[in-house]
Amino acid sequence: MAVPDDVVPLYSISILNISKATEIILNKIRDEFISKVNLAADEIEEENTVDNIQKKFSQEILLLLNKYLPRLDKTKIDLLINYLITQNIGLGNVEILLKDPNLEEITINNAHEPVWVYHRRYGWLKTNVKIPNEQRIRHYSTIIGRDVGKEITLLRPLMDAHLKTGDRVNATLSPISTKGNTITIRKFAERPWSITDFIKTNTISIDASAWIWLAIQHELSLLISGGTGSGKTSTLNAIANFFPPNQRIISIEDTRELILPNTLHWIPMETRLPNPEGKGEVTMLDLVINSLRMRPDRIIVGEIRRKAEAEVLFEAMHTGHSVYATLHANNVEETITRLTN
Repeated sequence: MAVPDDVVPLYSISILNISKATEIILNKIRDEFISKVNLAADEIEEENTVDNIQKKFSQEILLLLNKYLPRLDKTKIDLLINYLITQNIGLGNVEILLKDPNLEEITINNAHEPVWVYHRRYGWLKTNVKIPNEQRIRHYSTIIGRDVGKEITLLRPLMDAHLKTGDRVNATLSPISTKGNTITIRKFAERPWSITDFIKTNTISIDASAWIWLAIQHELSLLISGGTGSGKTSTLNAIANFFPPNQRIISIEDTRELILPNTLHWIPMETRLPNPEGKGEVTMLDLVINSLRMRPDRIIVGEIRRKAEAEVLFEAMHTGHSVYATLHANNVEETITRLTN
C-alpha cells in the first residue's frame, strides 16, 4: 500500500480494534491474571512448555473474562483469549507477520518506529505494527531466548537464537543499539529449496549440479562461500538432498539454521553459552569431539564466523569424514584469504 508523503510503501495488517473501555478492562484482567497465575519450576521445564502454559493461561483468562465481561459470546471470548495470550506470552502482533510466507525478514528497531519487513517481491516495507515500549521488546527477546536455553541481559546484550519454527533471531539491548532494543527475525522458507528449484530459476546449471552430486557421492568435503543474503544456507540445504539416506549426518551450529529433509538420518546439535557464573558452556569444538563418538558419516559445521570455527572445520576434516560448511566471502580468492589469515 502506497502512503502519501512517504517514500516507503506500507505493509498493513488487520489488527484487532479494541475500544478504550474494553482495553481498560483487559488491562485489569491482565494484572489480576499475572498476580493469580503461578507456574512451578518443574512445570516450566516440561516438554512442550508453550502449549502447556497456553492451555493453563486460557483456562484462567476464561474465568476472568466471564467475571468482568459476562455477556460476551463464545466467538468474542475466544478472540480476546487469543489476544491476551499473544500480547503477554507470545510476540503480539509480530506473530501475524510471522505467518506470511512472503516475508523474509522482520525487524524491530525500537519502540518509536514501526516494525519493518522485507518482502520477497517488494523489498523493505514499513508496517502498521508498533511495539508499545522498550520493555516489551526486551520481554520478547527474553521469551525467545528462554525457549531455546539462551539469555539476553545487560551483561550479555547480544543474543543469537531461533524460534521453535527454526526462524533465526538476533537481539540487542540498549545502549549497545543506541536507538533502543532491537530484534531481527530471518524467516526460513516453509519448504526448503531443492536443487531442482535452483535449476528451474537458473541459479545453478545442470552441469554444476551434476558435479556437486558426484562430489558428494565420492564423499568430498565442500565449502559454500558468498556474501550476506546470497543463499549460502539455502544452497547447503539444497545439496543435502544428495546425501544418502542410509548415512548418519551430524550438524553443528552456533544458532540453528539448517532444515534438512526428513528422510535423512540427521542429528542437529547446537552450541551453548556459559551461564552468568561462567559454567555450562558448550563450544563448537566440544560438539565436534562429541560427534566423533556418534559414528557420523558426514559432519556439517554451520556458518564460520571466527578463527576458532575455521579450526573446528579442519579438525573435522582431519577425522576423515566428509565435512560441509558455509563462509562469508565474495569470491574464491577472498575465501582462501579468510581461511589462511
